[in-house]
Amino acid sequence: MTQLTIQTLESAPAESKPLLQKSIDAYGMLPNLHGVLASAPSTLDAYQQMHELFVNTSFDAEELTVVWQGINVEHGCTYCVPAHTGIAHSMKVDQQLIDALRNEQPLPSAKLQALLDMTLEIVRERGRVSEKSLNAFYEAGYGERQVLEIILGVSQKVISNYTNHIANTPVDKPFEQFAWQKKAQ
Repeated sequence: MTQLTIQTLESAPAESKPLLQKSIDAYGMLPNLHGVLASAPSTLDAYQQMHELFVNTSFDAEELTVVWQGINVEHGCTYCVPAHTGIAHSMKVDQQLIDALRNEQPLPSAKLQALLDMTLEIVRERGRVSEKSLNAFYEAGYGERQVLEIILGVSQKVISNYTNHIANTPVDKPFEQFAWQKKAQ
């Protein structure tokens, strides 16, 4: 089992300290993921910036959750699925959508399903999506902007999911109640 250091505000490299303080100020705690990323200040900075950029896309709370959680589940991230379950609750996302994403079940609306389908095709096919899929995405009410915004979300999730796989990052206390394991295929 691999593991990376979870830095604290005291132990982190000097360049990471203001970034960690930003996390503490934003979340009222230091998320373990941010502690791990702090060992590489530029990676923590990139992650925080990507998060802010993605939150400020054209997606609403449900759509943000679909992209984040769709990728988290696809990647089998046992840290991010519980964290984003808690985040979805704080964003007042409907429980039916939260459960459907966690359990890999059909989503409650055709538009959200189209968003999840496009997100997963981008991830699984490394961006090589079919014209048929792209047209279905557009027909669901999305456009080129949203394709590119999904790629931003994928970029953010690659940093967090891959880091958590290597670090075996422990789930933060507030999210332990949302523990999750990928179902066997």
